[in-house]
Amino acid sequence: MSSRERILGRVRRALADVPKDDQPYEQAVPREYLREHGDRGTAQNIDLLAENLADYRAVVHRCETGELAAVIGRLLAERGAKTVVVPPGLDEEWLGATDAERIPDRAGSTPYELDRVDSVVTGCAVAIAETGTIVLDGGPDQGRRRITLVPDHHICVVRVPEQVVSAVPQALERLDPARPLTWISGPSATSDIELDRVEGVHGPRTLEVVLVGGQPSAETTS
Repeated sequence: MSSRERILGRVRRALADVPKDDQPYEQAVPREYLREHGDRGTAQNIDLLAENLADYRAVVHRCETGELAAVIGRLLAERGAKTVVVPPGLDEEWLGATDAERIPDRAGSTPYELDRVDSVVTGCAVAIAETGTIVLDGGPDQGRRRITLVPDHHICVVRVPEQVVSAVPQALERLDPARPLTWISGPSATSDIELDRVEGVHGPRTLEVVLVGGQPSAETTS
């Protein structure tokens, strides 16, 4: 018998005398908390997202759809990126203004191989204004979780306004809990050792977020 089977057996024995409850979980647990705080419009949510992302030390850029390739190309050039990881479903036009070598997202890529890549460009599943959080769910334009955790520079594209929600409850309604969800609030950082902030320990040291569509050309930087 494996350890898993022994643990599950103990759980079953502990629950053997518990009456069966046919009430659906959604009805048994009250959900009376606020779905969002305040009464913001679409533009205000986008501004709040940009503000909170910058507060977390992400670098935020805004552009129109037709400017996206040029913005990504400029950011990669400023970084000196010669290689960039590309998820399989990323829009090829997004990288139309860069000569950086495309590294495909492969199942066999090792952490050592990804660590040698300069940058990664992805989309996202949803962005949360109140918390300044971007959520990835492994979709075609986001790729495997590892490609956004190992390279030191991540450019994440958020389509506004359609991918921006006000608060966490609204984001959860859009997400599939069975998918591999990665919640990102700024670049990787920790202050565990003597309260000194160290960036890049658990993920990319630099996070650049491009809010594309529905906004005039302007930039907000941390």
